Amino acid sequence: MWTPIAVTTRPRRSSELDGVHRHFVAPEEFDRRLAAGELLEWSRLGGYRRGTEITPLRRRLAAGQPVLLALDLDGALLVRAGWPEARLVLLHPPGRLPGPPVMAAVDLSVSHDRIERVVDELVGFIGSSFLAPARPRPRG
Repeated sequence: MWTPIAVTTRPRRSSELDGVHRHFVAPEEFDRRLAAGELLEWSRLGGYRRGTEITPLRRRLAAGQPVLLALDLDGALLVRAGWPEARLVLLHPPGRLPGPPVMAAVDLSVSHDRIERVVDELVGFIGSSFLAPARPRPRG
């Protein structure tokens, strides 16, 4: 499962590497990428913005590699609007069901009460859509 590196206008922390943890860009560069259609989705976090570049995502999907985007609800709704074939999963706290508009926008809603159950549900949801991982060859 490939997870893209977000583009952000937030300053880099001393422990972070550009291009490894995030792509750190000036607000003007973020605006340019947004206007050029280079971002699949974006959201504002405090005074900063973050987004997902679409080109590396398309490359991975074209190669048959599954992609996992960790998004807030606004970002997920932008993905749904711009890429209707995307399969969206909403993880929510136990006992806090989202409203009907959110439920209509996602393909699966999972309460994250027990990690084993969540993993089983997610693997069941996406597992058969992608190639199986390589298995070691028996010796002898």
